[in-house]
Amino acid sequence: MPPRRTKKTPAKRVFQPLPKNTFWIENDAYDRRIWGHLRSESPSLRELEEKGAALLPHFGSLLQDIFCLMFKYNINYNSESGILPSALLNEKFLRAIHQGAQYDFLREQTLLNEAHAGLSTLILGERLLALVREEKFLTRRDLRDLWDIQKQEELVGQKIEEYENADTIPEDQLSEEGKKALEKAKERMGGEVQGAEALLRHKATQLKQDLQEIESQVNNRLQAETIKVAQELENAAEEAETWGNTIGTGERTPPGQKLELGRRLAGNEKLKKLARMVGRMKFHAQALRKKVFERSSEELLEVEQGDALHRLLPHELLSLHHPLLRKDFYRRFLDQELIQYSLRGVEEKGKGPMIVCLDGSSSMSGDKEIWSKAVTLTLLEIARKQRRLFRSICFSSAETPLQVLDMNPRDRYEVETKTVMDLAEYFPGGGTDFQKPLDAALDCLRQSRFKKGDIIFITDGECQVDPDWAEVFRQEKEKLGFSLFSILIDMGPASLGTLKEFSDRISTIKQLTGDEAQDIFVKF
Repeated sequence: MPPRRTKKTPAKRVFQPLPKNTFWIENDAYDRRIWGHLRSESPSLRELEEKGAALLPHFGSLLQDIFCLMFKYNINYNSESGILPSALLNEKFLRAIHQGAQYDFLREQTLLNEAHAGLSTLILGERLLALVREEKFLTRRDLRDLWDIQKQEELVGQKIEEYENADTIPEDQLSEEGKKALEKAKERMGGEVQGAEALLRHKATQLKQDLQEIESQVNNRLQAETIKVAQELENAAEEAETWGNTIGTGERTPPGQKLELGRRLAGNEKLKKLARMVGRMKFHAQALRKKVFERSSEELLEVEQGDALHRLLPHELLSLHHPLLRKDFYRRFLDQELIQYSLRGVEEKGKGPMIVCLDGSSSMSGDKEIWSKAVTLTLLEIARKQRRLFRSICFSSAETPLQVLDMNPRDRYEVETKTVMDLAEYFPGGGTDFQKPLDAALDCLRQSRFKKGDIIFITDGECQVDPDWAEVFRQEKEKLGFSLFSILIDMGPASLGTLKEFSDRISTIKQLTGDEAQDIFVKF
């Protein structure tokens, strides 16, 4: 009996799936967590990633790789075989930065320092994106080739998935014609996968050749940028440290907020000058207030009960010489029932919330803006230490919206760096209108949490107010029981006329220095 012929089943094709990794620098869970926290705390990083993703494939992966290059102690590169071809350009950028002469100097500032590493990543990413847009080393054709490769990768992945899905169809439930049709479909899809893979390999090979041609140009450009970034990072980190110490938020600043602060200070001469001015004022204010408190000028007001030993009436001290009265003295001391006198300062000082109305008209530009904001931020520091609420109202002309900021709104009265920066950078310009900010200040004082507050009004100009409005304002001032202290920057023909109509006290400033502001801080 002749042997039975068995039908040969076609060999199953096995296609190697494309790698999914787009990161060149090895990273672990700790690195990814640190980077994730920085991104969540830094709007600038997220904005940069969004802009870069519209121009270059895998730009987000590149930013994380740059961060790891700056932050990690050990730098290891992943094998090229495990990385998508469309991420080949990222390696050229990373190698250029890594091999630069300034890399070691830059790394001294960023190694294991989250904020500095994040800031250098942000600055380098912005410079890199600018170079790409200016076509310094990549042409539009090169960019199109990169996107074509990414699309081809997506196509290959789609074809492999279709082939594998077709292979899972159970043939025992199909007719003979169905089996033949399925085999033909598999052959066709297998051919499509092979063709797509061949085209992807061809494009990847061509991309490697193109990248080799621009490699030296990329190295020179990015190494030059690394030098600039190292200098800018050093200056920004120093200014951010100065600013943080000057404002003194009282809380540990998260790395993402430090990154944002350094970014906003980088290259901003106005903010740098403001930080130095606040530093001088803060030093003078603390020293002078301490001196005044030590030698306070006060007068006797009335007799009260308490436990202040230095203010006891003389007959209370006599009780200490009697054995029985001494025990009664101790009891009344613990119950705060000793007879003492109370003191009142010759010049009463408000201890309620502060509302600062800050003139932002065009005439305040330049040194007057810096000085007035330095005074405002120094008063904010005083309010924070004394656990007093602080609201800033920046005004200009009547048609310009007010900038109203609650500088320490939380229960612990801490100051948020972002709010301080918003105040420091905002300058509307335009004309001057007194009524609008003072009406806003009145609305604020009507709130229960700002009860017993005072208004500080800082301006350099003259503004006519409606007589009826001035009368209503004085009535409200008497009703609410607050004081209004005006600070007039008298650098020219400014007059006290309008300010006298609603101010309890006016301080006139002739020179914009920290010494001139000393008396202002003593009064608050």
